[in-house]
Amino acid sequence: MSFFTDLAHQYIDGEWRPGRGSWDIIDFNPFNGEKLASIPVATAEEVDQAYRAAERAQQAWADTNPYARRTVLEKALRIVEEREPEIAEAIVAELGGTHLKAGFELHLAKEFLREAIQLALRPAGQILPSPTEGKENRVYRVPVGVVGVISPFNFPFLLSLKSVAPALALGNAVVLKPHQNTPICGGTLLAKVFEDAGLPAGLLNVVVTDIAEIGDTLLEHPVPQVISFTGSDKVGRHVATVCAANLKRVVLELGGNSALIVLDDADVDYAVDAAVFSRYVHQGQVCMAANRILVDRAVEAEFTEKFVAKVASLTVGDPADPATQIGPLINSSQAESVSRLVDETVESGATALLHGRADGNLVSPSVLTGLPADSPVLQQEIFGPVALLVPFDGEDEAVRIANDTPYGLSGAVHTGNIERGVRVGQRIHTGMIHINDGTVHDEPIVPFGGEKSSGLGRLNGESMVEAFTTQKWISVQHGRSQFPF
Repeated sequence: MSFFTDLAHQYIDGEWRPGRGSWDIIDFNPFNGEKLASIPVATAEEVDQAYRAAERAQQAWADTNPYARRTVLEKALRIVEEREPEIAEAIVAELGGTHLKAGFELHLAKEFLREAIQLALRPAGQILPSPTEGKENRVYRVPVGVVGVISPFNFPFLLSLKSVAPALALGNAVVLKPHQNTPICGGTLLAKVFEDAGLPAGLLNVVVTDIAEIGDTLLEHPVPQVISFTGSDKVGRHVATVCAANLKRVVLELGGNSALIVLDDADVDYAVDAAVFSRYVHQGQVCMAANRILVDRAVEAEFTEKFVAKVASLTVGDPADPATQIGPLINSSQAESVSRLVDETVESGATALLHGRADGNLVSPSVLTGLPADSPVLQQEIFGPVALLVPFDGEDEAVRIANDTPYGLSGAVHTGNIERGVRVGQRIHTGMIHINDGTVHDEPIVPFGGEKSSGLGRLNGESMVEAFTTQKWISVQHGRSQFPF
Protein backbone atom coordinates (compact mmCIF):
# COMPACT_ATOMS: atom_id res chain seq x y z
CA MET A 1 0.00 0.00 0.00
CA SER A 2 1.60 3.26 -1.10
CA PHE A 3 0.13 5.06 1.91
CA PHE A 4 2.32 2.96 4.21
CA THR A 5 5.44 2.79 2.05
CA ASP A 6 5.39 6.57 1.56
CA LEU A 7 5.50 7.03 5.34
CA ALA A 8 7.96 4.20 6.10
CA HIS A 9 10.85 6.47 7.09
CA GLN A 10 12.36 8.24 10.02
CA TYR A 11 11.41 11.92 10.33
CA ILE A 12 14.26 13.92 11.82
CA ASP A 13 14.83 17.69 11.62
CA GLY A 14 12.23 18.05 8.88
CA GLU A 15 13.78 15.34 6.68
CA TRP A 16 12.35 11.96 5.67
CA ARG A 17 15.13 9.41 5.65
CA PRO A 18 15.79 5.71 6.23
CA GLY A 19 17.10 4.57 9.57
CA ARG A 20 20.71 3.51 9.75
CA GLY A 21 20.15 0.39 11.83
CA SER A 22 21.12 -3.01 10.48
CA TRP A 23 17.61 -4.50 10.64
CA ASP A 24 14.07 -3.57 9.72
CA ILE A 25 10.83 -3.23 11.63
CA ILE A 26 8.20 -4.98 9.51
CA ASP A 27 4.71 -3.50 9.69
CA PHE A 28 2.06 -6.22 9.22
CA ASN A 29 -1.71 -6.21 8.88
CA PRO A 30 -2.67 -8.30 11.96
CA PHE A 31 -5.74 -9.78 10.25
CA ASN A 32 -4.35 -11.13 7.00
CA GLY A 33 -0.60 -10.92 7.54
CA GLU A 34 -0.06 -8.56 4.62
CA LYS A 35 3.24 -6.72 4.78
CA LEU A 36 2.41 -3.02 4.88
CA ALA A 37 5.89 -1.54 5.16
CA SER A 38 9.49 -2.21 6.06
CA ILE A 39 11.32 0.44 8.07
CA PRO A 40 15.07 0.33 8.85
CA VAL A 41 15.34 1.09 12.55
CA ALA A 42 16.75 4.31 13.95
CA THR A 43 20.01 3.99 15.85
CA ALA A 44 20.98 5.62 19.13
CA GLU A 45 22.93 8.18 17.08
CA GLU A 46 19.74 9.08 15.20
CA VAL A 47 17.84 9.43 18.46
CA ASP A 48 20.53 11.90 19.50
CA GLN A 49 20.11 13.75 16.20
CA ALA A 50 16.35 13.95 16.76
CA TYR A 51 16.74 15.33 20.27
CA ARG A 52 19.42 17.83 19.17
CA ALA A 53 17.20 19.02 16.31
CA ALA A 54 14.34 19.48 18.78
CA GLU A 55 16.63 21.38 21.15
CA ARG A 56 17.78 23.74 18.38
CA ALA A 57 14.26 24.47 17.15
CA GLN A 58 12.46 24.78 20.48
CA GLN A 59 13.46 28.22 21.73
CA ALA A 60 12.35 30.04 18.60
CA TRP A 61 9.05 28.13 18.77
CA ALA A 62 8.60 29.07 22.44
CA ASP A 63 9.22 32.71 21.49
CA THR A 64 6.62 32.50 18.70
CA ASN A 65 3.37 34.30 19.41
CA PRO A 66 0.95 31.67 20.80
CA TYR A 67 -1.65 32.80 18.27
CA ALA A 68 0.79 31.76 15.52
CA ARG A 69 1.36 28.40 17.20
CA ARG A 70 -2.40 28.01 17.36
CA THR A 71 -2.67 28.55 13.60
CA VAL A 72 -0.45 25.53 12.93
CA LEU A 73 -2.67 23.36 15.11
CA GLU A 74 -5.78 24.67 13.36
CA LYS A 75 -4.28 23.61 10.03
CA ALA A 76 -3.44 20.20 11.48
CA LEU A 77 -7.08 19.75 12.51
CA ARG A 78 -8.28 20.64 9.01
CA ILE A 79 -5.86 18.14 7.51
CA VAL A 80 -7.11 15.35 9.79
CA GLU A 81 -10.69 16.21 8.87
CA GLU A 82 -9.89 16.21 5.13
CA ARG A 83 -7.96 12.92 5.29
CA GLU A 84 -10.23 11.16 7.77
CA PRO A 85 -11.32 8.33 5.41
CA GLU A 86 -7.69 7.59 4.52
CA ILE A 87 -6.59 7.65 8.17
CA ALA A 88 -9.49 5.39 9.16
CA GLU A 89 -8.48 2.82 6.55
CA ALA A 90 -4.93 2.94 7.90
CA ILE A 91 -6.19 2.23 11.43
CA VAL A 92 -8.17 -0.75 10.13
CA ALA A 93 -5.18 -2.12 8.22
CA GLU A 94 -2.32 -1.49 10.67
CA LEU A 95 -3.86 -2.36 14.01
CA GLY A 96 -6.90 -4.44 13.12
CA GLY A 97 -9.34 -1.83 14.36
CA THR A 98 -12.92 -2.18 13.24
CA HIS A 99 -14.62 0.67 11.37
CA LEU A 100 -16.46 1.49 14.60
CA LYS A 101 -13.19 1.67 16.49
CA ALA A 102 -11.49 3.78 13.81
CA GLY A 103 -14.37 6.25 13.90
CA PHE A 104 -14.24 6.37 17.70
CA GLU A 105 -10.48 7.02 17.68
CA LEU A 106 -10.68 9.73 15.04
CA HIS A 107 -13.58 11.48 16.75
CA LEU A 108 -11.54 11.71 19.95
CA ALA A 109 -8.40 12.74 18.05
CA LYS A 110 -10.23 15.71 16.53
CA GLU A 111 -11.65 16.70 19.91
CA PHE A 112 -8.18 16.62 21.47
CA LEU A 113 -6.77 18.69 18.63
CA ARG A 114 -9.50 21.28 19.22
CA GLU A 115 -8.53 21.44 22.88
CA ALA A 116 -4.83 21.72 21.99
CA ILE A 117 -5.67 24.73 19.80
CA GLN A 118 -7.12 26.46 22.87
CA LEU A 119 -4.25 25.28 25.05
CA ALA A 120 -1.77 27.49 23.18
CA LEU A 121 -3.37 30.50 24.89
CA ARG A 122 -3.94 28.88 28.28
CA PRO A 123 -0.72 29.38 30.31
CA ALA A 124 -1.06 32.35 32.64
CA GLY A 125 1.45 33.95 34.95
CA GLN A 126 0.94 35.45 38.40
CA ILE A 127 2.11 38.41 40.39
CA LEU A 128 2.43 37.45 44.04
CA PRO A 129 3.00 39.66 47.09
CA SER A 130 6.26 39.65 49.01
CA PRO A 131 7.00 40.24 52.70
CA THR A 132 9.99 42.31 51.54
CA GLU A 133 9.20 45.97 51.04
CA GLY A 134 9.41 47.11 47.42
CA LYS A 135 9.63 43.60 45.95
CA GLU A 136 7.38 42.23 43.21
CA ASN A 137 7.20 38.47 42.57
CA ARG A 138 6.39 37.37 39.04
CA VAL A 139 5.67 33.69 38.35
CA TYR A 140 5.87 32.74 34.68
CA ARG A 141 4.60 29.58 32.98
CA VAL A 142 7.25 28.47 30.49
CA PRO A 143 7.65 25.40 28.27
CA VAL A 144 9.71 22.55 29.71
CA GLY A 145 11.74 22.49 26.46
CA VAL A 146 11.79 19.07 24.79
CA VAL A 147 9.33 16.28 25.51
CA GLY A 148 9.89 12.61 24.71
CA VAL A 149 6.69 10.72 23.86
CA ILE A 150 6.38 6.92 23.77
CA SER A 151 3.01 5.69 22.52
CA PRO A 152 1.22 2.30 22.49
CA PHE A 153 -0.32 0.18 19.74
CA ASN A 154 -3.98 0.12 20.75
CA PHE A 155 -5.03 3.71 19.98
CA PRO A 156 -1.81 4.88 18.35
CA PHE A 157 -3.01 7.93 16.43
CA LEU A 158 -5.02 9.31 19.34
CA LEU A 159 -2.57 8.51 22.12
CA SER A 160 0.43 9.93 20.24
CA LEU A 161 -1.53 13.04 19.31
CA LYS A 162 -2.80 13.40 22.87
CA SER A 163 0.70 14.27 24.15
CA VAL A 164 2.28 15.64 20.96
CA ALA A 165 -0.31 18.34 20.17
CA PRO A 166 -0.49 19.90 23.67
CA ALA A 167 3.29 19.80 24.05
CA LEU A 168 3.67 21.68 20.76
CA ALA A 169 0.85 24.09 21.57
CA LEU A 170 2.59 25.04 24.81
CA GLY A 171 5.86 25.88 23.07
CA ASN A 172 7.81 22.64 23.37
CA ALA A 173 9.52 20.45 20.79
CA VAL A 174 8.85 16.69 20.68
CA VAL A 175 10.61 13.44 19.86
CA LEU A 176 8.03 10.68 19.36
CA LYS A 177 8.71 6.95 19.38
CA PRO A 178 5.65 4.95 18.28
CA HIS A 179 5.11 1.29 19.13
CA GLN A 180 6.86 -0.99 16.68
CA ASN A 181 3.54 -2.65 15.75
CA THR A 182 2.02 0.70 14.73
CA PRO A 183 4.87 2.86 13.41
CA ILE A 184 2.72 4.64 10.82
CA CYS A 185 -0.57 5.43 12.60
CA GLY A 186 1.26 6.16 15.85
CA GLY A 187 4.24 7.97 14.39
CA THR A 188 5.05 9.05 10.86
CA LEU A 189 1.43 9.81 9.99
CA LEU A 190 1.46 12.51 12.68
CA ALA A 191 4.72 13.85 11.32
CA LYS A 192 3.14 14.15 7.87
CA VAL A 193 0.06 15.92 9.25
CA PHE A 194 2.13 18.50 11.12
CA GLU A 195 4.62 18.93 8.28
CA ASP A 196 1.76 19.71 5.91
CA ALA A 197 0.30 22.06 8.54
CA GLY A 198 3.48 24.15 8.40
CA LEU A 199 5.17 23.14 11.65
CA PRO A 200 8.79 24.33 11.45
CA ALA A 201 11.44 21.65 10.99
CA GLY A 202 12.87 20.06 14.11
CA LEU A 203 9.87 20.64 16.36
CA LEU A 204 8.40 17.17 15.82
CA ASN A 205 10.74 14.26 15.19
CA VAL A 206 9.65 10.62 14.83
CA VAL A 207 12.07 7.76 15.45
CA VAL A 208 10.88 4.27 14.57
CA THR A 209 13.07 1.96 16.58
CA ASP A 210 13.20 -0.60 19.38
CA ILE A 211 14.88 -1.01 22.74
CA ALA A 212 16.89 -3.88 21.22
CA GLU A 213 18.61 -1.26 19.04
CA ILE A 214 18.80 1.83 21.26
CA GLY A 215 18.53 0.53 24.83
CA ASP A 216 17.45 3.36 27.16
CA THR A 217 18.84 6.15 24.98
CA LEU A 218 15.40 7.69 24.52
CA LEU A 219 15.02 8.01 28.32
CA GLU A 220 18.58 8.77 29.39
CA HIS A 221 19.37 11.42 26.79
CA PRO A 222 20.17 14.76 28.46
CA VAL A 223 17.89 16.90 26.26
CA PRO A 224 14.30 15.86 27.14
CA GLN A 225 12.96 17.21 30.42
CA VAL A 226 9.69 15.27 30.42
CA ILE A 227 8.87 11.76 29.20
CA SER A 228 5.23 10.96 28.45
CA PHE A 229 4.73 7.20 28.30
CA THR A 230 1.59 5.19 27.64
CA GLY A 231 1.81 1.41 27.91
CA SER A 232 2.10 -1.48 30.32
CA ASP A 233 2.83 -1.04 34.02
CA LYS A 234 5.86 -3.34 33.68
CA VAL A 235 7.53 -1.07 31.12
CA GLY A 236 6.19 2.01 32.93
CA ARG A 237 8.08 1.04 36.08
CA HIS A 238 11.28 0.80 34.07
CA VAL A 239 10.62 4.19 32.46
CA ALA A 240 10.00 5.72 35.88
CA THR A 241 13.18 4.21 37.33
CA VAL A 242 15.43 5.39 34.51
CA CYS A 243 13.88 8.86 34.45
CA ALA A 244 14.17 9.23 38.22
CA ALA A 245 17.87 8.36 38.01
CA ASN A 246 18.25 11.10 35.40
CA LEU A 247 16.03 13.63 37.25
CA LYS A 248 13.38 13.78 34.54
CA ARG A 249 9.68 14.29 35.06
CA VAL A 250 7.35 11.55 33.83
CA VAL A 251 3.71 11.24 32.92
CA LEU A 252 2.76 7.56 33.01
CA GLU A 253 -0.56 6.27 31.65
CA LEU A 254 -0.42 2.56 32.39
CA GLY A 255 -2.63 -0.51 32.53
CA GLY A 256 -5.86 -1.23 34.33
CA ASN A 257 -8.04 -3.94 35.80
CA SER A 258 -11.25 -1.96 35.98
CA ALA A 259 -14.44 -3.19 37.62
CA LEU A 260 -17.92 -2.52 36.30
CA ILE A 261 -20.29 -2.96 39.26
CA VAL A 262 -23.95 -3.89 38.77
CA LEU A 263 -25.92 -3.17 41.96
CA ASP A 264 -29.21 -4.84 42.85
CA ASP A 265 -31.31 -1.87 41.66
CA ALA A 266 -29.60 -1.46 38.27
CA ASP A 267 -31.31 -1.41 34.89
CA VAL A 268 -30.07 -4.84 33.88
CA ASP A 269 -30.55 -4.52 30.12
CA TYR A 270 -28.70 -1.20 30.07
CA ALA A 271 -25.95 -2.57 32.33
CA VAL A 272 -25.48 -5.49 29.93
CA ASP A 273 -25.04 -3.13 26.99
CA ALA A 274 -22.52 -1.02 28.91
CA ALA A 275 -20.61 -4.07 30.12
CA VAL A 276 -20.34 -5.71 26.70
CA PHE A 277 -19.01 -2.53 25.12
CA SER A 278 -16.67 -1.84 28.06
CA ARG A 279 -15.13 -5.30 27.86
CA TYR A 280 -15.02 -6.03 24.12
CA VAL A 281 -14.41 -2.70 22.37
CA HIS A 282 -11.28 -3.10 20.21
CA GLN A 283 -11.08 -6.75 21.25
CA GLY A 284 -10.49 -5.73 24.87
CA GLN A 285 -7.17 -4.06 24.00
CA VAL A 286 -8.05 -0.96 26.01
CA CYS A 287 -6.48 0.06 29.32
CA MET A 288 -9.88 1.23 30.63
CA ALA A 289 -11.70 -1.97 29.64
CA ALA A 290 -13.91 -3.64 32.24
CA ASN A 291 -11.78 -6.67 33.06
CA ARG A 292 -14.03 -7.64 35.94
CA ILE A 293 -17.81 -7.39 35.88
CA LEU A 294 -19.15 -7.52 39.43
CA VAL A 295 -22.85 -8.42 39.73
CA ASP A 296 -25.06 -8.43 42.81
CA ARG A 297 -26.43 -11.93 43.39
CA ALA A 298 -29.96 -10.50 43.35
CA VAL A 299 -29.64 -9.86 39.59
CA GLU A 300 -26.85 -12.31 38.76
CA ALA A 301 -28.94 -14.88 36.92
CA GLU A 302 -30.76 -12.36 34.74
CA PHE A 303 -27.62 -10.35 34.00
CA THR A 304 -25.53 -13.43 33.18
CA GLU A 305 -28.09 -14.87 30.78
CA LYS A 306 -28.48 -11.62 28.88
CA PHE A 307 -24.77 -10.81 28.94
CA VAL A 308 -23.72 -14.18 27.53
CA ALA A 309 -26.40 -14.00 24.83
CA LYS A 310 -25.24 -10.54 23.71
CA VAL A 311 -21.56 -11.52 23.71
CA ALA A 312 -22.34 -14.67 21.71
CA SER A 313 -24.01 -12.50 19.06
CA LEU A 314 -20.92 -10.36 18.41
CA THR A 315 -19.50 -10.68 14.90
CA VAL A 316 -15.87 -11.80 14.79
CA GLY A 317 -13.90 -11.37 11.58
CA ASP A 318 -12.27 -9.06 9.08
CA PRO A 319 -12.05 -5.54 10.53
CA ALA A 320 -12.42 -4.14 7.02
CA ASP A 321 -16.00 -5.48 6.99
CA PRO A 322 -18.25 -2.78 8.51
CA ALA A 323 -20.34 -5.52 10.16
CA THR A 324 -17.38 -6.81 12.21
CA GLN A 325 -17.43 -6.01 15.92
CA ILE A 326 -14.45 -8.13 17.05
CA GLY A 327 -11.31 -7.95 14.92
CA PRO A 328 -7.84 -9.44 15.43
CA LEU A 329 -5.47 -8.93 18.32
CA ILE A 330 -2.36 -6.97 17.43
CA ASN A 331 -0.06 -9.97 16.90
CA SER A 332 0.26 -13.73 17.30
CA SER A 333 2.01 -13.43 20.65
CA GLN A 334 -1.00 -11.59 22.12
CA ALA A 335 -3.46 -14.06 20.58
CA GLU A 336 -1.57 -17.04 21.97
CA SER A 337 -1.18 -15.41 25.40
CA VAL A 338 -4.91 -14.65 25.73
CA SER A 339 -5.93 -18.13 24.56
CA ARG A 340 -3.51 -19.76 26.98
CA LEU A 341 -4.79 -17.58 29.85
CA VAL A 342 -8.38 -18.69 29.23
CA ASP A 343 -7.39 -22.35 29.08
CA GLU A 344 -5.33 -22.14 32.28
CA THR A 345 -8.10 -20.30 34.14
CA VAL A 346 -10.66 -22.95 33.19
CA GLU A 347 -8.26 -25.72 34.17
CA SER A 348 -7.82 -24.07 37.59
CA GLY A 349 -11.55 -24.24 38.36
CA ALA A 350 -13.37 -21.45 36.50
CA THR A 351 -16.43 -22.13 34.35
CA ALA A 352 -16.43 -21.00 30.73
CA LEU A 353 -19.88 -19.78 29.76
CA LEU A 354 -18.26 -18.98 26.42
CA HIS A 355 -14.83 -20.39 25.59
CA GLY A 356 -13.23 -18.34 22.85
CA ARG A 357 -10.82 -19.95 20.40
CA ALA A 358 -8.01 -18.50 18.32
CA ASP A 359 -8.00 -18.51 14.55
CA GLY A 360 -4.78 -16.81 13.61
CA ASN A 361 -4.88 -13.48 15.42
CA LEU A 362 -8.66 -13.60 15.70
CA VAL A 363 -9.73 -14.64 19.20
CA SER A 364 -13.45 -15.09 19.78
CA PRO A 365 -14.92 -13.81 23.06
CA SER A 366 -14.77 -15.73 26.33
CA VAL A 367 -16.95 -15.29 29.40
CA LEU A 368 -15.65 -16.90 32.61
CA THR A 369 -17.39 -17.25 35.94
CA GLY A 370 -16.99 -19.28 39.12
CA LEU A 371 -13.44 -18.08 39.54
CA PRO A 372 -11.68 -19.05 42.76
CA ALA A 373 -11.12 -16.01 44.96
CA ASP A 374 -7.34 -16.43 44.65
CA SER A 375 -7.39 -16.81 40.87
CA PRO A 376 -4.38 -14.87 39.45
CA VAL A 377 -6.47 -13.67 36.52
CA LEU A 378 -8.53 -11.48 38.87
CA GLN A 379 -5.42 -9.45 39.68
CA GLN A 380 -4.10 -8.79 36.19
CA GLU A 381 -4.90 -6.80 33.09
CA ILE A 382 -6.26 -8.91 30.24
CA PHE A 383 -5.58 -7.29 26.88
CA GLY A 384 -8.06 -9.41 24.98
CA PRO A 385 -11.76 -10.37 24.60
CA VAL A 386 -12.21 -12.10 27.96
CA ALA A 387 -14.82 -11.12 30.56
CA LEU A 388 -14.75 -12.23 34.19
CA LEU A 389 -18.14 -12.35 35.94
CA VAL A 390 -17.87 -12.09 39.72
CA PRO A 391 -20.95 -12.21 42.02
CA PHE A 392 -21.16 -10.25 45.27
CA ASP A 393 -23.56 -9.69 48.19
CA GLY A 394 -24.14 -6.00 48.88
CA GLU A 395 -22.18 -2.80 48.40
CA ASP A 396 -19.44 -3.47 50.93
CA GLU A 397 -18.39 -6.71 49.25
CA ALA A 398 -18.55 -5.05 45.82
CA VAL A 399 -16.20 -2.30 47.02
CA ARG A 400 -13.82 -4.81 48.61
CA ILE A 401 -13.61 -6.89 45.42
CA ALA A 402 -13.28 -3.84 43.17
CA ASN A 403 -10.36 -2.56 45.26
CA ASP A 404 -8.64 -5.94 45.41
CA THR A 405 -6.27 -5.19 42.55
CA PRO A 406 -2.91 -3.46 42.14
CA TYR A 407 -4.49 -1.21 39.50
CA GLY A 408 -6.74 1.84 39.74
CA LEU A 409 -7.55 3.35 36.36
CA SER A 410 -11.26 3.35 35.55
CA GLY A 411 -14.53 1.74 36.63
CA ALA A 412 -18.30 2.02 36.54
CA VAL A 413 -21.27 1.60 38.88
CA HIS A 414 -24.79 0.78 37.66
CA THR A 415 -27.69 1.59 39.95
CA GLY A 416 -31.18 3.04 39.95
CA ASN A 417 -30.06 5.63 42.51
CA ILE A 418 -27.45 8.04 41.16
CA GLU A 419 -26.28 9.29 44.56
CA ARG A 420 -25.91 5.73 45.77
CA GLY A 421 -23.70 5.12 42.75
CA VAL A 422 -21.62 8.20 43.54
CA ARG A 423 -21.17 7.05 47.15
CA VAL A 424 -19.96 3.65 45.97
CA GLY A 425 -17.75 5.27 43.35
CA GLN A 426 -16.08 7.42 45.98
CA ARG A 427 -15.01 4.28 47.80
CA ILE A 428 -13.28 2.74 44.78
CA HIS A 429 -9.53 3.45 44.65
CA THR A 430 -9.34 4.56 41.04
CA GLY A 431 -8.52 7.68 39.07
CA MET A 432 -11.81 7.66 37.15
CA ILE A 433 -15.22 6.08 37.65
CA HIS A 434 -18.51 6.47 35.79
CA ILE A 435 -22.04 6.14 37.14
CA ASN A 436 -24.52 4.36 34.87
CA ASP A 437 -22.13 4.25 31.94
CA GLY A 438 -19.25 2.25 30.52
CA THR A 439 -15.66 2.23 31.75
CA VAL A 440 -14.09 3.44 28.47
CA HIS A 441 -14.16 7.24 28.38
CA ASP A 442 -11.76 10.04 27.58
CA GLU A 443 -12.64 13.72 27.27
CA PRO A 444 -10.34 16.62 26.34
CA ILE A 445 -10.76 18.82 29.44
CA VAL A 446 -11.26 16.21 32.19
CA PRO A 447 -8.19 14.92 34.12
CA PHE A 448 -7.29 11.48 32.79
CA GLY A 449 -5.08 9.10 34.75
CA GLY A 450 -4.88 6.37 37.33
CA GLU A 451 -3.87 5.46 40.85
CA LYS A 452 -1.65 2.67 42.17
CA SER A 453 -0.03 0.71 39.32
CA SER A 454 -2.13 2.51 36.73
CA GLY A 455 0.20 5.45 36.45
CA LEU A 456 1.52 8.79 37.64
CA GLY A 457 0.17 12.22 36.78
CA ARG A 458 -2.77 13.32 34.67
CA LEU A 459 -3.37 14.42 31.11
CA ASN A 460 -6.08 16.56 29.43
CA GLY A 461 -7.14 20.16 29.98
CA GLU A 462 -5.28 22.05 32.68
CA SER A 463 -3.34 18.88 33.47
CA MET A 464 -1.56 19.32 30.13
CA VAL A 465 -0.29 22.71 31.31
CA GLU A 466 1.06 21.07 34.47
CA ALA A 467 2.63 18.23 32.47
CA PHE A 468 4.36 20.21 29.72
CA THR A 469 5.26 23.55 31.31
CA THR A 470 7.17 24.60 34.39
CA GLN A 471 7.06 27.66 36.65
CA LYS A 472 9.74 30.31 36.79
CA TRP A 473 9.96 32.89 39.58
CA ILE A 474 11.41 36.29 38.71
CA SER A 475 11.47 38.85 41.49
CA VAL A 476 11.87 42.56 40.93
CA GLN A 477 13.12 44.86 43.71
CA HIS A 478 11.73 48.31 43.00
CA GLY A 479 13.36 49.82 46.08
CA ARG A 480 16.57 48.78 47.82
CA SER A 481 17.01 45.65 49.92
CA GLN A 482 18.85 45.77 53.22
CA PHE A 483 21.64 43.22 53.55
CA PRO A 484 23.15 42.09 56.86
CA PHE A 485 26.73 42.54 55.58
